This record gives sequence, structure tokens and C-alpha cells, in this order.
Amino acid sequence: MDGRPDTLAEFTQWAEERYGPAPALRFRTPDGGWRTRSYAELAASVRETGRTLLGLGVAAGERVAVLAETRPEWTYTHFGILAAGGVLVPVYPTAGEEELAWVLSDSEAVVAVCEDAAQAARVEALRPKLPALREILRMDAPPAAPGSPSGGSYGAPYGRATAAELAARAAAVAPDDDASIVYTSGTTGLPKGCRLTHGNFGAVQDATLPLVRGGPGDSTYLYLPLAHLLAQLIQLTTLLEGGELCYFGGRVEDVVGELAEARPTHLPSVPRLFEKVHSVVQALAEGADGGRERFQEAVRLGVLAAEGRLPEADRAAYEAAEETLYEPVRAAFGGRLKWALTGGAPIAPDTLDFLRACGIRLFEGYGMTESGGVISLNHPGAERPGTVGRPVAGCEVRIAGDGEVLARGPMVFPGYHANPAATAEALDPDGWLHTGDLGELDGDGFLSITGRKKELIITSAGKNITPTEVEFAVQAASRYVSRAVLIGDRRPHPVALITLDAPEVAAWAARESLDLGAAPGAHPAVRALVAEAVTTANAAVSRPARIRAFRVLDEEFSIAAGTLTPTLKLRRGAVADRYAAEIEALYADGGPV
Repeated sequence: MDGRPDTLAEFTQWAEERYGPAPALRFRTPDGGWRTRSYAELAASVRETGRTLLGLGVAAGERVAVLAETRPEWTYTHFGILAAGGVLVPVYPTAGEEELAWVLSDSEAVVAVCEDAAQAARVEALRPKLPALREILRMDAPPAAPGSPSGGSYGAPYGRATAAELAARAAAVAPDDDASIVYTSGTTGLPKGCRLTHGNFGAVQDATLPLVRGGPGDSTYLYLPLAHLLAQLIQLTTLLEGGELCYFGGRVEDVVGELAEARPTHLPSVPRLFEKVHSVVQALAEGADGGRERFQEAVRLGVLAAEGRLPEADRAAYEAAEETLYEPVRAAFGGRLKWALTGGAPIAPDTLDFLRACGIRLFEGYGMTESGGVISLNHPGAERPGTVGRPVAGCEVRIAGDGEVLARGPMVFPGYHANPAATAEALDPDGWLHTGDLGELDGDGFLSITGRKKELIITSAGKNITPTEVEFAVQAASRYVSRAVLIGDRRPHPVALITLDAPEVAAWAARESLDLGAAPGAHPAVRALVAEAVTTANAAVSRPARIRAFRVLDEEFSIAAGTLTPTLKLRRGAVADRYAAEIEALYADGGPV
């Protein structure tokens, strides 16, 4: 993009000069309305934040942590840190005390910017473990005395630096300087801090901006947490192109209403959001007599139309479905959606077909924090459903002899913070990043991810099984299943732990006039539902990978229980420990429990 600065330190100043009075941010107000801030107002808030941080003595290269939900102040703080020459350390507000203490201490953060009094108090309680921490600031409080946990981040607790001093600090930042240290929410052990430079972020933008375009008049609904790298990339892309960033209001139950009001053109999100919309619409359609058949036929016709293969004889049925299904679904997303983006986990093929039938283009991509967030991407110019797209420009991908996906390019991180051993394990001397993912490249260069290298199950009979393939097959087979976890390493055969989608099961039970009691997983009708999904999945996988027994759990995996990471990845070791008795019972009994 012409004139784009070499680093993010001067980004909001550049955006103000380019877009000025145009709307940059849109967010909920306490009274339930919406407020908009322009690019000029965004830049002013960033300068105020940057001057405050300089006034607090933050030196170039020092780390500043942010502990908050997605909100406009997150954005001001993010770019204010970079303008001051600092390094952002994002922390998930859902992080437990051990993880919070580790991230703040390992990064040696000198300032922690917290959302409110509750988060500030958490950090204050950890001060004895944080010798580098000098200040705790709050997003929701007025300025206070230095060292106070009620300090403000947008007014100066004491002497604020001048605008000229801030401009000089920003101008001194180089592309090779660290912009962020993003701690990966590892499924085992403590998270590692991925160093990402200003140049890494620039390389990602160079590779992706030409693929999925936007601009003034476009709006991105930001549902993802800004502690997640993908959300930060989406934020940057939207503002680079002069679009409007519309923030999720914080209540999951309000998302559908907010989408209708915000009317976004772009929607990045986790697969679960799109799968949930599909599930709800399908349940409503199937509630009527003959509804299932009509719904399936409408999806079939919609996919044919999207592919330009709709027979003229089906035109009338397609136009009827436009009124009863396609248009209402588009309206639920606001009616202006040009594209949606997802990644981080596979999405059910039925959901992709449903959205495509309704005229919503959902593109899957692939990346990891260590790759700057992107390796490959489906996009309007090159799309193959069921894959994660072709490698983006500048990123080389090859498949190692053991099936591992390797990537190399200017977006790949320089290493882990203060962890040379882990860096040497992730990056080989030729610059290839070992992703830990297993994958395949087809003849046209499209990449498919088939599993995680370290999660490979080897049964006592020596059979290799990729658990995610089986788990995904179970989850895709039934909207009543939330998650499936395959167990079987060094065991005679695979078994599974399965959790329920509680709202879906409750709605189904109401339709069937069933009282499931306090333990729905034990109800014969529920077990029959799950057994049907397992049977369908077993038919789609190899014989050694088939589930021989399963247990339906009456609780979801969760961050609080330690079975999910803050990015909702499964902690397999924690699951195995927590449900050790249930697993042993499955092998002892040899059948469903």
C-alpha cells in the first residue's frame, strides 16, 4: 500500500493522514447504543497513551502487558505501546493465576494495563513474583498516583512526554525490532513467548492484503479476543484499508442482534460461531413437517447455484428457497457480508455448504503464532473447500518425510523470548519452521491439515491413528455433540470421551417431551443419539481408528477446569488425568458406558 510506514509505531499517524474524519471504530455504549470514533480520534488517543507510557519511563524495547477483553481501549493501548517503542504482551483475561504470573514474569513486563479494578487486583496480588513490574494502569479509571493499581492509562498519572518526544521514539523503531511477544497457550506445559517483529507484521500484510480486499465503507465485526494474534491481524488489516472496526459488545447472547445492527461486510471468527448458526437454522427448519428434506434440498440447490450448475428445471425451487432460507440467513449476518474468515480448527463440511448455499463466502486459512499468524489462505481468487488454501505470497511450504508441515518466509518469527532451546527445536538452521502439524499438498498446491504430530496415537498393536480425524468425524456427524476426544495410545483399541452441546440437546429433549434429569449423558435416548454419530464416524475412518466404546460426559471441557487452553484448544493430558476413572472403565467393560 503506497506510503505505508515501515513499522507499526507510526501506523495510526499514517492512517490519520490518509483517512482523517472517516469512521475507524464502532462500539457499544453503556446505554446500549453505538458510538463511532474517526481515524483522527483514534490517532489522538494513541498519542495520548504513548505519551503517558513515555512519562512512566517506558524505554524502547521494554514490555507492556495488556489484560482486557476486546474493547476500543485495547486498540488505543496496543498502538500506543508501539508508538512509544515498547513491545506488546497480550494476556487473555481468562488466564489462570499461574499462567498470568508466568507471562508477566517471563516477559519482564514493566507496565500492566488492565481492563478494570478486578483485573488490576489480580496483578497487584502477584507483585511479589514480578520484580520487573513498575506500574499497574486501568482502562476504566482516571489518573492516579504512580504505583497505584487504580492508575489511568489515557491520562498522565504524572508528567506526560511531549508529542515531539513520542514522534522521535516512534521514528527510531526499526522493522527488525520486536512489536509483540505473544504467549502461545500450549496444550502442555507453560506457554512460550513468540517474538514477532514489526517486519513480521508487515510481511503478513504484504501477503494477505491483495487476497481479501476491503476499504472505506467496509466494516469488520470483531468477535475474536484481541489477545489472539488473528484478531490483532484483522484489526490491522481493517485499519490499513480504511474500514471500520466494530467491536463485539461482550455478551455472547447478543451476537446475532449486534450483527444485524452492525451490518458488517467482513466477519472473522472461530468455526463454532458459523456451526452454531447452521445448527440453529437447521433445527428451526426441521421443526416443520418434511422440514429436513426441504432444508437439505435447499442447501443442495444453493450449492449448485453457487457453482454455476443450477439446472433450469430447479430455478423455481431455488427462488422459493431464496425467500425462505437464503435471504433470511444473509439478513441474520447483517445483509452486507462479503466474506467470512475462519481458522484454528477444521469446520464441518456441511456448514461450509450451508453458508455457500446462502450466498455467504467463508474462507478457511491456516497459520500459527510462530508463522506470524498465516501460512496459507483460501480467498476469492483461489478457493478449494476442505483445504486451508494455498501458501500466501512469500511463504514457502513443504512436507517433511514424516508428514510434518514446514514453512519459511519473512512472516516467520525470529524465535521464542529467552528460550533458545525451544527456538532451536522450532526453527532449523535453514529457517524452516517446524509447525508440528501433519499435512498434505495436492497437485494444485492447496494445503490440507490432517493432524498434530505429537498427538499421534499408536495402539498396542502398532497402528498409527490421527485422533483429530476421528474426533472431527464424530463432531461433524451430529449437532448434539460438542466435542469428542479419542483415547488409545498404547491401548488395544480407541475409545472416546464425548461432550454434549447442551442447548441443542435441551431443545431436542423438549421437542421429544423427554426429562433428561441431572445427568443427560446417562439417558438411553441421549446415548442413542451419540451412538448414531459414532457409527457414522466409524464408517468414514479406517478400521483401526474406529471407536470401540464411548462415554458421554455431563460437563463440557473448559478453561476453568484446565481441559482447554485460552484459545479453546484441547489439553489432552489434562483430559486424560481428569477422566482417568472413566477411561479405565471403558477398557474394563469393553463397551459403551
